[in-house]
Amino acid sequence: MYFAALLARTEDGWEASDTELDDVEALSDLSDLAREAAAEAGAEDDTVLVFIEQEDAWFGIVRVDGEEDPRIYISDAAAAARSSYGEILLTDELLGKDPDGDDELDALDLDGTEDGEPEASSDDSEEEDDDGTGAEAVPPGPLGDAEILADLGVPEKELLALDAGDALGEIAEILGAAEVLETVR
Repeated sequence: MYFAALLARTEDGWEASDTELDDVEALSDLSDLAREAAAEAGAEDDTVLVFIEQEDAWFGIVRVDGEEDPRIYISDAAAAARSSYGEILLTDELLGKDPDGDDELDALDLDGTEDGEPEASSDDSEEEDDDGTGAEAVPPGPLGDAEILADLGVPEKELLALDAGDALGEIAEILGAAEVLETVR
């Protein structure tokens, strides 16, 4: 089961709204949704947090400050990779991939072997995937900006220690937004 909510910081405190992610296909769509929520709350240049969680598996936070690029934190990237909503947050940039990479170059065999030379055994390629260097590797554990909420009272160490079970509630409590988050939960 998934839960998604937007928290917009206004002059009067935090304002929460639940959100549907059915029409969100990319991080840019999610950022636009957050900016729209900020505009509706009268907080265009203020902070908007997008909370996404899959019950007891992972949670993610996207922070949008005005027109700045969104910042992302995911509690367990490998678990999020198995989720349709997690895939929205796992951008090429976050995964350290070159988004402008040329797929044709990737398809070429540029490993230095000549025709007729044996290729690396399948055991070697499995080792690459195990250590996270494979093309489709998504690291287990936290990924992204662990200092995403540090200026709001949730330091990196505390964020990394949160359990996926009720992390968003604990974060909202620290932010002073627990009651407004509960209204949309």
